[in-house]
Amino acid sequence: MKILVVGSGAREDAICKSLLKNSDNTVFCAPGNDGMKLSGIKTISIAEDEFEHLTNFAQTNAIDFTIVGPEDPLVNGIVDFFKRKKLKIFGPDKKGAQVEGSKTFTKKLMADANIPTAKYQEITDLETAVEYLSVRASFPIVIKADGLAAGKGVYIVQDLDSGLEVVSELLDGHKFNTRKIVIEEYLDGEEFSLMAFVDHKRFYPMPLAQDYKKIFEDDKGPNTGGMGAVCPVKNLSSEVEQMAIDTVLKPFVHELYQQGIRYTGILYAGLILTKDGLKVIEFNARFGDPETEVVLPRLKTDLSDMIWAMLNHKKIEQIKWQNSGLNLGVFAVSQGYPQNPKSGDLGTIEQFLDCPLVINYAGVKKVDRNLVSNGGRLYLLQTVGTDLKDAQNLIYQALKKMKSENIFYRRDIGKNSI
Repeated sequence: MKILVVGSGAREDAICKSLLKNSDNTVFCAPGNDGMKLSGIKTISIAEDEFEHLTNFAQTNAIDFTIVGPEDPLVNGIVDFFKRKKLKIFGPDKKGAQVEGSKTFTKKLMADANIPTAKYQEITDLETAVEYLSVRASFPIVIKADGLAAGKGVYIVQDLDSGLEVVSELLDGHKFNTRKIVIEEYLDGEEFSLMAFVDHKRFYPMPLAQDYKKIFEDDKGPNTGGMGAVCPVKNLSSEVEQMAIDTVLKPFVHELYQQGIRYTGILYAGLILTKDGLKVIEFNARFGDPETEVVLPRLKTDLSDMIWAMLNHKKIEQIKWQNSGLNLGVFAVSQGYPQNPKSGDLGTIEQFLDCPLVINYAGVKKVDRNLVSNGGRLYLLQTVGTDLKDAQNLIYQALKKMKSENIFYRRDIGKNSI
């Protein structure tokens, strides 16, 4: 098959590599990045928001189907655009993508489906937000930008002064182009991610994963797009996994269908196991990043065959996953990320080609025979080990050999899976 993947990050690199396990597939990535080319992935210089150019490429090159990686084009209607051109594309339409594009939309869906989540209040003006924090809030509390914020629009604030600063930033300064916020109760517990392939009423869960959002070890500092991930999550039982499927995934997919949303694509549930039980933190409308980089390598069934079946609304009879070992991924990010990422040299192309582990490339650019930083999250090293200690040894030994002065990485990714 000929397949187009839309996006430019490590997640899209991992999707391409999974599709290329079938040697009969030809895979293009638009726009991709310079690092992907080192793995033989064909990159196309078309931005993810250039829908007309993307559909022209798909038509001209007889692409069998397209997969959308990032959330922005989904929320902006890329699936609707492709469908109007009679092109097959894997991802939810604009209506379905609201599960990520609008937190209030998703909160209402969860309420209708009786899915447990944090108590919340939606607010559109600064005066009301200040009054709510000053009079009714008990700290710590969570403040979320209602729209897309590349994983950085969630704030856990410990006191009133911090809360006032955040709501002013969002509702007065309109950071992330925010016009509405959600203030919700703080949930304490073990966080994890459950992704699923969805085809209208049918859904196919993936193994649980756990990502690490905070920039520093021991989960300190501001949120990032994700500093690394692990799969499976060894410290959560199969009973917890089944509970997540039965009480969150199944009723949510059913509710989408009941409300007339014919959802086809990836559904991501960010979950937390609290002392009061399992609750939903968020839903996303696409593969998680960096979870995809550690989940898809465990898939033994042909990903392209699975997606083709779902696009034609045919039931997948069996999906096989690797059931031994542990996959670990650690991001190397720019110094100063997430607030002020600094550019710099990352090393020679030969250094990257000589790395014994899988590299999923993100914010990198080729200059002469070197790769240089071109974003906050640069590349993710991924491996499979017999256990966490084995996987960590492999990853961190490899990272020590990479050019280090312009990168930063957490040294405790996977710490919960002991």
